[in-house]
Amino acid sequence: MGQRGRGRVAPAVVAALCAVAALPAQARAADEAASYTFDPSAERVQGAASNTDARRLRAGGTYRDAIGPGGRLFYRLELDAKSHAYVSATAVPRPGTEVSFDDELKVTLQDRDGDACGYDTARFGSARFARPLGTYAHRTIEEDGPCQERGSYYALIERTGAAGSSSDPWELEIRHVTEPGVRPGGPTEAPEDWPSGSPAPPATQTRERRGGTGFHGATGMNQGEWRDRIRPGETLFYKVPVDWGQQLFASADLGSTAGEGYVAHALTMALYNPARGLVDRANDISYNGRQKSTALDPLPPVAYENRFDSSDSVNAMRFAGWYYLKVSLSPDVARHFGTQALGLSLRLNVEGGEGEDAPAYAGAPGEFQVTDEDRAAAEHGRSRPAAARGDTMRLVAAGGIGAGTVLVLGLGAWTFVARRRAAGRAGGPGPGAGAGPGRDSGAPTGYGPPASW
Repeated sequence: MGQRGRGRVAPAVVAALCAVAALPAQARAADEAASYTFDPSAERVQGAASNTDARRLRAGGTYRDAIGPGGRLFYRLELDAKSHAYVSATAVPRPGTEVSFDDELKVTLQDRDGDACGYDTARFGSARFARPLGTYAHRTIEEDGPCQERGSYYALIERTGAAGSSSDPWELEIRHVTEPGVRPGGPTEAPEDWPSGSPAPPATQTRERRGGTGFHGATGMNQGEWRDRIRPGETLFYKVPVDWGQQLFASADLGSTAGEGYVAHALTMALYNPARGLVDRANDISYNGRQKSTALDPLPPVAYENRFDSSDSVNAMRFAGWYYLKVSLSPDVARHFGTQALGLSLRLNVEGGEGEDAPAYAGAPGEFQVTDEDRAAAEHGRSRPAAARGDTMRLVAAGGIGAGTVLVLGLGAWTFVARRRAAGRAGGPGPGAGAGPGRDSGAPTGYGPPASW
């Protein structure tokens, strides 16, 4: 058993080393392309034109598909009568393709009668350049709410737009997650008021942090001022852990550069919640080469009861977890100010101390919480791929130590045996060896391990 266990160490270490060797090349390729990085674990699916043929999405799964102009894609969900359910879609048009103000992505969650449990839309709006666009739909467990029964439901993803927009398909990243309900006696009404005054800027030294290129690869950040660089046409993703009772404030500055010109709606910034639902957008930055700034409007502290509010931005601050900032720079900036990256500063305040107790969930909260590992990832700027690389390196270290120890002990044993047998050939059998004329001593005929190995 022990030998078989050691025998498995070497292949694991070799595989880990191969994975580590491949990572820099993958990172360079992603950086050079500056395009959206999909979750590598996402499963390819094909949405159906009718709900009858809809493919089932499992809770906790991430999927990839594509949608053309005027497309309508159905997917099937199996929901219980106790959990909140969410389906998000992130559309990724090819960089440089034509998009219009009215190009829209819509996600609807429907019951078996075709009635909507919930829906939401996302548009490019006045910033008419191709970039990732995301939204979600949800079924909320509430008294007298729609779609409370257990059974089959359907997610419908639609794309609409203007005639002059590109006919190229948009790639889709789809995610389905569930959140446990709360035990009886939990909150059932929206909060009446909350602090809306903006805090003073964070009194910390500015630090460097490179953004990711997708939700999966978003870079962790915490309170403070962060500096990065963004190229024309690029979209960067960051994530911030926000716990129960904490309030997030975020602003972005686009740095100055040489050149003359003017680009309307040059930089956009949006906030998404842990289920990848759009919370709010900051006012777009129009750019003339001088430094410009924008900020999200004040948002409520994270609270379970926010889900009962009619305002989309309040309703979306419904659970703890990773909140995502998406920042995009228009490719038109390159025509006036060159293709070089511009300075980008992000200022984050997370008010509310250490947070409050979580609601009395009737099950494990899963990703709707903030863990010590999340706080460490935010402090050290780790993304999910970076965390995976860290796990790989720990495997390499552990495996390397184990395999190295076995190798050293094995070589030591081989040397000892070889010397004993060499002594036997030179001066006859050693004490107690039992070898003599007419017997095979088993001594090797040359260098290397004994023949019995």
